[in-house]
Amino acid sequence: MIELTILAVVLLAGVAAGIALRYREGRVRTAENTEIAGSRTELLSAVGVTEAVPTVLHFSAEWCGPCAAVRRVVAGVVADLADTGRPPRDVEIDIDAEAALARELNVLSLPTTFVFDAHGRERFRISGVPKATDLRSALAPLTVPEAA
Repeated sequence: MIELTILAVVLLAGVAAGIALRYREGRVRTAENTEIAGSRTELLSAVGVTEAVPTVLHFSAEWCGPCAAVRRVVAGVVADLADTGRPPRDVEIDIDAEAALARELNVLSLPTTFVFDAHGRERFRISGVPKATDLRSALAPLTVPEAA
């Protein structure tokens, strides 16, 4: 009887962990640290994240299957917002080629997508394949030109 109880507890814990991970997958989360550090700024500007327009930066790799889906979603959203005041830039980074930047941004899994505002501050982070509507909602306010 004890074995069945242990088995049931382990199964319930596994299901709970799976639901929690599934819930976070592909969700747009607000960035916790928006400070711009010197080394981070240098690494980001080297890959094309500048202080001119909002940028969607997504890490991928050749061996990453879901990264192709991220590529399609990001390209579609960026194309939809191309006629806005400040159209966002799409930057794809190979994690194997830019390991230092991945470490600096604390990328732990692929695919991981970041949204930076026009000042180069990290605004959002997405683990997994983002939903197009969520990504569009996160980017839309950043594409409006600031009042002079």
